[in-house]
Amino acid sequence: MQFDNRIIDDLARVASSALGVASGVRDEVEARLRQQFERLLDGLDLVSRDEFEAVRAMAAEARAENERLAERLAALEATVGAKAKTRKAKPGKHKPGKAKPGKSRPAKPE
Repeated sequence: MQFDNRIIDDLARVASSALGVASGVRDEVEARLRQQFERLLDGLDLVSRDEFEAVRAMAAEARAENERLAERLAALEATVGAKAKTRKAKPGKHKPGKAKPGKSRPAKPE
């Protein structure tokens, strides 16, 4: 029985060593792949996350300002439109360049 126990212990140590080696190989492969991907991504001229977030914030602010300006423009157009309507509605005003009925212009001396 002692012989069987020793064989099992030896097999367990060999398996444990193999797992340790396999783990080391796995770590090495992951490190190499990570390096290759980083080199590939560096060559693609991609933006960093920080740069992306900064541009995203600038775009959101520009969009908000555009909306504020659109509201301000609509308010100004409404004000100008209301003033134009009141000018047209006032009686007694005549259009420039036309004489009022019943009155004639004096003749120009030559």
